[in-house]
This record gives sequence, structure tokens and C-alpha cells, in this order.
Amino acid sequence: MSIKKQSLTLMGAAALSLSLSACGVMDWLVYKPDIPQGNYMETQQVEKLRIDMTKAQVEYVLGRPVLRDSFADDTWYYVYYYKSGRDASISHKELIAHFNNDKLVSVTGDYKLSDEFKTPLDKSALPGSVTTGAEHGK
Repeated sequence: MSIKKQSLTLMGAAALSLSLSACGVMDWLVYKPDIPQGNYMETQQVEKLRIDMTKAQVEYVLGRPVLRDSFADDTWYYVYYYKSGRDASISHKELIAHFNNDKLVSVTGDYKLSDEFKTPLDKSALPGSVTTGAEHGK
């Protein structure tokens, strides 16, 4: 094989190699936005949930659910989906609230509930409230 053919083959292989590696570089240079969808919830919001809360109270704390069961309004779905534009990683979290007679009876999903969840609001002390003897007429 002549030197001219060898150099032409080598240059062709180098050009092909550079063009294929440029795809990876171009992916890094092109801006791709993050895609958040659904209900983003902080842990502090979920920790405010208490058994026997009304639907209005739950909606006040968490916002409107993404989905309410069409056949029975006693199940609410809070779903959060996030896709990173940079590395295409996906994060998915959900919380499902179950009601009975307009009262919250259970919560399932990916969020940790407060230790106080089983204590109804009317029976729990507000954070930072300390009763003294003077308040009770003592």
C-alpha cells in the first residue's frame, strides 16, 4: 500500500473518531432544562399532617393533589416527578392520603410521617407552648 493511501486511511479514521467523540462534547454544551412536574413537597409540610384532619386542612398544608380518585373522593394522590436536564436522572416521589367521612385516616408513600401523626390536632400541644400555673388560675 502506498504512503498516500495509508495517510488517507489514517486521516479518515481520525476524522471519524473525532466526529463520534464530538457528539459527547456537544451533549455537554447544549442546555437541557430540568423538568419538574406535580406536587413538590418539603418534609416540613408532610410532618404537619395529623390523623382526623379535614380535607380542607390537608389541602391547606399540602396544596391541591395531582389526582383525586374519580369514583371515590376519599383517596388523594400527590405525585412529584423530576428529570434533570444535565444527566437525565429521574426522581419520583408520591404521597397518598386516605380519608373516611372527610377525615384523614392514613397516609402512604415515600415521605416519612411525623411521630405525632397519630395524635389529632385538637389533642396535641402546639410547638413551643408551655402552660404555666398563672394561666390556669393557680
